[in-house]
Amino acid sequence: MDPTVEALTGIADAIADTLPCDAVAGLDDDRLLAVVRAVEAVGRRVDALRVTVAAEVAERSRKPLGSAGLAARCGCRTPAELLQRTTLASASTLYRRVALGAAVRPRVSLTGDPLPARFDRVGAAFRAGTIGIDTASAITGVLGPLHDRVAADSIERAEEELVAAATGTGPDTPVPAGADEVRSIALVWQAFLDPDGVEVAEEEAMRHRIFSIGKRLHRGLVPMKLLVLPEAAGRVEKFFDAHLTPAQDHHPEGAATGDTTDAKDTIAAVPGETRSRDQQRHDVFIALIDTLARTPGTPQVGGAAPTVLVTVHADDLAQGRAVGFSDGVDTPLSATTVEQMICTGGTQNVVLAGNGRILALGSPERCFTPRQRRAITARDGGCIIPGCPIPATWCEIHHVLPAAEGGPTHTDNGVLLCWFHHRTITTSGWCIRMHHGTPQVQPPPWIDPNSEWRPANKARTTLTHHLRQRTTRASIPSPAPPGSPRRVNRYGGGVAFRPSPEPPEVLRT
Repeated sequence: MDPTVEALTGIADAIADTLPCDAVAGLDDDRLLAVVRAVEAVGRRVDALRVTVAAEVAERSRKPLGSAGLAARCGCRTPAELLQRTTLASASTLYRRVALGAAVRPRVSLTGDPLPARFDRVGAAFRAGTIGIDTASAITGVLGPLHDRVAADSIERAEEELVAAATGTGPDTPVPAGADEVRSIALVWQAFLDPDGVEVAEEEAMRHRIFSIGKRLHRGLVPMKLLVLPEAAGRVEKFFDAHLTPAQDHHPEGAATGDTTDAKDTIAAVPGETRSRDQQRHDVFIALIDTLARTPGTPQVGGAAPTVLVTVHADDLAQGRAVGFSDGVDTPLSATTVEQMICTGGTQNVVLAGNGRILALGSPERCFTPRQRRAITARDGGCIIPGCPIPATWCEIHHVLPAAEGGPTHTDNGVLLCWFHHRTITTSGWCIRMHHGTPQVQPPPWIDPNSEWRPANKARTTLTHHLRQRTTRASIPSPAPPGSPRRVNRYGGGVAFRPSPEPPEVLRT
């Protein structure tokens, strides 16, 4: 065996003997962090060799060599194929190694004279193990395209300062900057050195923006491809942050608490919330589309607002085993989805003969009217599940007592739920009931072991009224007209109400 290969094999065995993977769980906290740093240092050395050998294979397999190239002599069409067969790594990983290696390896002129690497300082720091492959790729990837438009000494100055930032030796970076931070600084240098290039880059981006909807399913999901302009991405990010930021503690000192948690990497502080940030963004996106479809002025499809048509057999629906089919979607829809869509959008009966001929066409049923929706919005103020931040205009209206069980399409039987909580209301453990026309919720036992019913209202006018009562009438109960029934509200004050004659006093889902 080659001495170098034998030595490297011995190093690999020594690493496995020094710290077996199954021994990591037994490390205490201080030692674990020390091992993390040590393993990363070893990984940087290995990555430097990986990049170097990959770039050398690519150099010896370059096209001008033809059949004399290394890849061709090994029976491979490209150096990437040779590296894939040799390392078993992915094509994207190997491309990254080759690209970085070409940027940091010494060059040779057309006359055979040695030349420094395009990024000599990055290469030196990378081979020394002071920066990793992510940082090195960030610097070379951002500054590399500038070589054709910017003076070499300007790029060298930027490279020098970026390496200093990555190693913690720069004037503005007393500690080493991470790869993401280095990339951000590199982009600032890019804009500073080549301001005209920013305009060119945006024009290029405009030509490649895309939003497409796939057809082939992936794990039961329909894939979408979305590439947006940077400024559009910023708007979208802020939009989601505004609706998914965890609730702030209302401390008297406010911002003086010093809490700087990045909202993008957290899960909203909603009782019982289990969705990831990406899943929450999905649900907000669906709610946004539904809201736009209801907005006056939205372009119509077939003379009506954009509406998804779902067909289901009446017998299947009655027996609770409904499988629906939607226009434009190949995949069948589950009973849960069908029932949610019926609860929100209603049904229209179509009677078909055995040969498929339409015999009778009923009118749409079980749809809350715009006037009812406005009234329910004024009462509920948003999704009634405690802690849910979805506003009222994005919510769907849920029949508390299902229409199939005789529940009326009445304001006393409709409540606002966001798309996610509407979809999971029968499985999440949350219970909803109407008490004299106002919604109450009961949390799952694992959130509230006592599982008490509590009023659910987020309308600011109602909350303001309750707050005024609490502060001005805490000691003086409000007299009610003789014979009027009374109840106790969430703040403990007396509030008179007129019970609605319909539907029944308590409706529950």
